[in-house]
Amino acid sequence: MKPLSQRQINIIRAIVEEYTSTGEAVGSETLDKKYNLGVSPATIRNEMVRLTDLGYLKQPHTSAGRVPSPQALKLYVSELMREQELPVTEEVAVKERIWDHRKRLSELLQETTRVLSEKTGTISVASTDDGEVWSSGYANVLSLPEFFDIDVTREVLSMVESHRLLNNIFARVSEPTTLHLILGDEFGLEHLYPCAMAYVDFRAGSTAGHIGVIGPARLNYPYVYPMLRHVSHLLDEISATWN
Repeated sequence: MKPLSQRQINIIRAIVEEYTSTGEAVGSETLDKKYNLGVSPATIRNEMVRLTDLGYLKQPHTSAGRVPSPQALKLYVSELMREQELPVTEEVAVKERIWDHRKRLSELLQETTRVLSEKTGTISVASTDDGEVWSSGYANVLSLPEFFDIDVTREVLSMVESHRLLNNIFARVSEPTTLHLILGDEFGLEHLYPCAMAYVDFRAGSTAGHIGVIGPARLNYPYVYPMLRHVSHLLDEISATWN
């Protein structure tokens, strides 16, 4: 595929950031007024058409604007995103919540999912290789437009309660990193296309597992990613005390 131009990259970044903020399709006029791209609305429109043809944008049937595809979101997360720096006070507060439950793995993972769901406004889920699942934050997604579709909500809730379904999804990921992102068709479940799951692998003593968050594809990635990394480091730190 032909490399993207800097202009196209800037448009993708702007569309992803606007869409994750509003949940609405993004038009060229909005990009022109808010993102100082340095080109005319007509040029932005032409580039949006090209990016749609390349698979980075999609056009909802009821809108003249565009939304980012999973391909664009992956590009944003891997190359374009500026991660937030978590305040030290927040890092300490999360550690204090989790550290109090460090003696028992089940209590540790249950509290960690509670903290993650509260901090990110998503559903948080953890699973281990011995077949246990913990989750928290179901109410967080019910006010989001993506979850007004009962089929989407039903599929998400079924997934987070099923170790088998979660393992099937985790098995689809082959990235060599410890922080993973699943989007769209990667779930392998029809109604989860508008959703995203960001998660980390962990090992606690002899137990391996995964912990992360599930929500709409427009997750607040610049915040979710550093929060997941922080939680991952805490779990590693706690696990080291068991050896």
